[in-house]
Amino acid sequence: MTDYFALLDEPRRPWLDTIALKQHYLALSSTIHPDKVHTAGENEKDAAARKFAELNVAYNCLGDPKSRILHLLELEAGAKPRDIQQIPKDLADLFVEVAALCNDVDKYLKEKPQNASPLLAVQSFEQSRGWVERLELLNNKLGVLRGQLEDGLKSLDSDWMKSDTAARKNCLPGLERLYRLFGYFNRWNNQIQERIVQLAL
Repeated sequence: MTDYFALLDEPRRPWLDTIALKQHYLALSSTIHPDKVHTAGENEKDAAARKFAELNVAYNCLGDPKSRILHLLELEAGAKPRDIQQIPKDLADLFVEVAALCNDVDKYLKEKPQNASPLLAVQSFEQSRGWVERLELLNNKLGVLRGQLEDGLKSLDSDWMKSDTAARKNCLPGLERLYRLFGYFNRWNNQIQERIVQLAL
């Protein structure tokens, strides 16, 4: 398995400053960009393209907290965390809220008139706008909670950086929990964004 931290010359840790990561990535990618070898032979061009593609994959992985945590867990524990389908109790109410609103929006979208008269089109627009506002409010709530998750990740990162390699194993269960939580929040955000787009059509 490729160590994306090593590939991007970043320390292997749970938290990374994404702005600094992007700057570092851009500096690295400019030195190995395939355009730098446009006069070279096909083998050299192919090698440059592969290396550039791998650097892009590494950047995308480390730039997202969930995929960064997963990659770190795979590197440190040697395996992916097992899948757990049960929503944590502290997120159960939020899960129900997201599911209920998405179901209501889906029902509205199914019943929404397509080729309506101008009057019905105005009413439909107003109703759609109301649904979008509710979805955006819920997404803002998710954003606040996601911020708390990021604070938890920073705190765990602080413990991680103080520890030696053996003691870092004690951080792995916390990392695994955060990996799952980021997964829920990413999924819910995607569901909400998908419906906002559908309502705009």
